[in-house]
Amino acid sequence: MRLITKLALGALTALMAPAAAGAQTVYVSNERGNSVTVIDGAAGKVLATWPVGERPRGITLTRDGRFVLVCVSNDNAVKVIDRQTGKILREIGAGQDPEQFFPAIDGKTVFVANENDAAVSAIDLETGRVAFQIPVGKEPEGVAQSPDGKWLVVTSEDDSTIAWIDLATRQVVSTMETEKRPRHVEFTADGRELWIAAEVGGVIQIADPRTRAITATIPFSIPGVQGYKILPCGIRFTPDGKTAVVALGRADRIALIDVATRKVRATIPVGKRVWHLALSPDGTRAYTANGLSNDVSVVDLVAGKTVATVPAGIAPWGAVAAP
Repeated sequence: MRLITKLALGALTALMAPAAAGAQTVYVSNERGNSVTVIDGAAGKVLATWPVGERPRGITLTRDGRFVLVCVSNDNAVKVIDRQTGKILREIGAGQDPEQFFPAIDGKTVFVANENDAAVSAIDLETGRVAFQIPVGKEPEGVAQSPDGKWLVVTSEDDSTIAWIDLATRQVVSTMETEKRPRHVEFTADGRELWIAAEVGGVIQIADPRTRAITATIPFSIPGVQGYKILPCGIRFTPDGKTAVVALGRADRIALIDVATRKVRATIPVGKRVWHLALSPDGTRAYTANGLSNDVSVVDLVAGKTVATVPAGIAPWGAVAAP
């Protein structure tokens, strides 16, 4: 793995500095548009479009909130972007076909799922290098770290499995079967549950990290929507931990699930083929990346309806929101 461009050491350590306050902003990766759309979340309007390279998918922020990180899959790189200027500050070699990633709780590392390597890579943000890489199942995509820092979990779409990695030993200690093609994983804030979006299986599954076993499965039934179109993907929890918001792919809906009862409270129409989503910092709005309608739906989660549609680039894939 190689560092393609460099920053001065002082700029590297700035990755860990406190973030400046600002307006609520949404960043959307456009897989076929080779760009990131920057949206004013409150006003529902486009602020800028940043070219970032070929086939950007996973998108997140550094833990301090200062920088946008984008998995640019065809460039085999993670791009580090200044939020204020849109300038690409660093381009880090990140293994073959990076898909999604997760900013580690230490604030210094990001974990990247490499689809073509069948591995997960740990990238050190201070050095701009891959610190280590761990083999997992075929077509890894979703990745998440447990809140206690102990576990790293990685989905394997092709194998329909989850790899549980002990970060102390950097070893896969168990492999858990899921329904077909798990795309995304998300821990609850207390770390007691892992929620898994099984795309082709059409369900959300819940695992207990203590036993590393599935404890519940949540199906979906939407009047007027054929079952094969219900393709769960992105999952986000509201800040109070009470609601899971799930993107349902070609169902063109998001679902609101009560975390305590595991019941689907509502499904809300959004744009076409919603892939991933972001929530506003206060948890009252969702922003959905709609891959076939090339736009972002702004959803009022309290009222349970879409209140605005904002144009994006071609094939929106991922989204992240920041204050």
